[in-house]
Amino acid sequence: MPEDAPPSAEESQPPVKKVKRLPRLSRGAVAFCLMLGLLAGIGTFTFGYGKGASYLSNDPQGCANCHVMQEYYDTWQHSSHHHVAVCNDCHLPHDFIGKYVTKADNGFFHSLAFTFGNYHDPIQIKPRNREITEHACLDCHKDFVHPLLPPETEGLNKQDLEMLSCVHCHADVGHVFRPMSSGARRESP
Repeated sequence: MPEDAPPSAEESQPPVKKVKRLPRLSRGAVAFCLMLGLLAGIGTFTFGYGKGASYLSNDPQGCANCHVMQEYYDTWQHSSHHHVAVCNDCHLPHDFIGKYVTKADNGFFHSLAFTFGNYHDPIQIKPRNREITEHACLDCHKDFVHPLLPPETEGLNKQDLEMLSCVHCHADVGHVFRPMSSGARRESP
């Protein structure tokens, strides 16, 4: 074949590239992705609207984001511990992991209860959180109270254990409440 011969029609066409097609997703996979996106969107909106990042801080004002907690924030400001302790110091474990596990647990159940109005008024501390607060008292005041505590508490009955509880006698140390009248709601001074 001579070198000056024109190329044939097949040779003049550019090579055809094969297009890779993505695999088709099933309806279930699409529905799952949509639900996951919707859940992430609602969660992000709720976290932003509820000022969720402020709960990760050590600022007591973050606790008062919810109007239900305003009374407790106000009473803390009038308490003897106002200048030495913030909410996290008394209501969360002092170790890193325990602190954030408790924050997550309490944050979830507080937001659930406050959103649906399903909580006691006045708010009542759960036994697990009362124990955390008790440990905080003992940790901060260990030099003073440890000599007063029995070496073992295993053999003590429930009533004796309650008498050893700091918050049993000193319930208003962190939050100063003033009763108005019988049956009335507690208020801060």
